[in-house]
Amino acid sequence: MSRALPKYNKRRVAIIGGAAAVALTGAIVAGTALAGETSKSGTPTARTLADVGSISCPDVASQLPEIPATAQAEVDRNLTLLQTQIDEANKRLVDTVGQGGPNFVQNAILGPLEDKRIATVNRIATAIGRTADKPQGLDALAPCALNAGGAAGAGEEAGAGAEAGAGAGAEATPSEAASEAAGGAEDTGNAEGAGDAGEAAGAGAISCPDVASQLPAIPATAQAEVDRNLALLDTQLAEANKRLVDTVGQGGPNFVQNAILGPLADKRNSTIDRIAISIGRTAEKPQGLGSLAACTLTQ
Repeated sequence: MSRALPKYNKRRVAIIGGAAAVALTGAIVAGTALAGETSKSGTPTARTLADVGSISCPDVASQLPEIPATAQAEVDRNLTLLQTQIDEANKRLVDTVGQGGPNFVQNAILGPLEDKRIATVNRIATAIGRTADKPQGLDALAPCALNAGGAAGAGEEAGAGAEAGAGAGAEATPSEAASEAAGGAEDTGNAEGAGDAGEAAGAGAISCPDVASQLPAIPATAQAEVDRNLALLDTQLAEANKRLVDTVGQGGPNFVQNAILGPLADKRNSTIDRIAISIGRTAEKPQGLGSLAACTLTQ
């Protein structure tokens, strides 16, 4: 049963610090950098940071219950990380103007950001739950929205396709941990039987190293958690293969790497790390599993 999220405890304002305690919004300051940018032809561009818009996300810090002293440092690190993730997403929003189709921002920026935030807020909840009641429902704070500061037109003309109503998104960007628990004996087929169609369309398929076969003996106390995470690895791979099919023809030469393979590696790295941690609680923690996170595209 989920319980209502308590209001923010004022005691933690001073501890958490400005960056994490304020609303996690990555507002891009208009009228800087790109405002007077000149193209190679010598023609000033009309594009500004205000045109690009900015990404804003729900505040997590204010929705947390009392934080046990033993969890404070870990919670603070993850709150800071939430802000870093928004900053990186906003930078990517600027750097990729003109790339992709109408769903590029959702698929390549907002979605990956949501995945990262899910993993981060789950780590916060887990840290608190070790010595107190684990807060429920924090995942609802993961989706972020694009505030298209008057840029919908400019973005679409440039091909950025930053949809004004994109609202809360779900996707993945190469940077840090994202989803949770999961897979092992992985399968390289596209999700929902789309493999043949994807290959016919030139999408290819994604294959990943098998994690399950590389694990040491799993303690009985860790078995359920390891199984959940091995299953999640399969789910992540299937979702990536489906996305590969759904986005055929979108983006530039680095689209698959930046919008699919990179985010997948981030998710897998986070999931594999959880597997190692769960084993390490009652046995020797396996090392080097992170090398199994990267996947490849086969045509």
